[in-house]
Amino acid sequence: MSNINTLLQLFSELSKEEKQKFLASLSAKVPSIPTEFTSETREEYLTKLRFSKQLICPHCGNTHIVKNGTHKGQQRYLCKSCKKTFCVTTKSLMAYTKQDLSTWYKYINCMMNKMPLRQTARECGISLKTSFDWRHKILDALQQMANSVKLDGIVEADETFFRLSFKGNHKKSKTFTMPRKSYKRGVKGNKIKKRGLSKDQVCVPSAVNRNGLSFAKISNLGKPNLMDIKNVLDKRIEENSVLVTDKNYSYKIFSELNSLDLVQIRAKKRTEGIFNIQHINNYHGKLKEFIRSRHGVATKYLNNYIVWNNLVNYSKGSFEEKEVIFRDFVTSVNTYTKCKTLPHRNPIPVLRRS
Repeated sequence: MSNINTLLQLFSELSKEEKQKFLASLSAKVPSIPTEFTSETREEYLTKLRFSKQLICPHCGNTHIVKNGTHKGQQRYLCKSCKKTFCVTTKSLMAYTKQDLSTWYKYINCMMNKMPLRQTARECGISLKTSFDWRHKILDALQQMANSVKLDGIVEADETFFRLSFKGNHKKSKTFTMPRKSYKRGVKGNKIKKRGLSKDQVCVPSAVNRNGLSFAKISNLGKPNLMDIKNVLDKRIEENSVLVTDKNYSYKIFSELNSLDLVQIRAKKRTEGIFNIQHINNYHGKLKEFIRSRHGVATKYLNNYIVWNNLVNYSKGSFEEKEVIFRDFVTSVNTYTKCKTLPHRNPIPVLRRS
């Protein structure tokens, strides 16, 4: 209470303009979480987003659809092409869930505010396990948006590295065996530090442009070569764009293969004429800080956290604009992740191993 009284006393000594500026900064940094988001039902919302023009079969994409009765009050349809039935929630984020639309809205709002799992679970009135499952179902859907990104204009590219992590409770797992001794925080001498880029380092080639678009993905363990960079960035950058990188020779060949104008920044130099690599360095700084704020991320989930960071920390637009784009896209995209498959993902999801 004494701390609150101190703050109130300090606040009272501010000028009127300073008080307004202080209150504005608080409201900008701590967005409030609405209690009511919508009066629409899930079915009404998904019908508007997924089938506003015409019914399309989520299984085969055909449009020859007929009604096929109802189940528990929900209209079902039959595809005359693949003979499969479906409803508006089939192969959507909200398939096989009983939570109402406002809970999903609130959960996505919590993700935009980068809340931890336990706090999100409390805000939404769901269990911790459900909070974890929803996070990765949503981020799996967001991967579809990331896969459609194409960069143009001035594009900066470089790699960043993360320590290989097998974070998680594996004691009861019947399919996974730790490939090395566990690292325990707070215990001296439990990590074997290797100089340079060892195979304990996960490489993440990244590219950003000046419009706030970004793309990054795990490629390999250790130092990347041309093929690793191609696996992540090939066809991601529009032809005749300007690619700005460091002196890595692989980017020279990559730029020729993708018809890009190349500008390489010399070692120990920050700029080359009007070009620099400060945007990609800033992107890497924000990504590293975002991962640290999660208290580390298991490598098998790292790609999901990368696309989360790209949306909330790097893309341009207001908080509200990005939240609407995020919410409408992930809830309407034709994809579905089964919760029981999450623990069984490849612990090292690299595109190349050596």
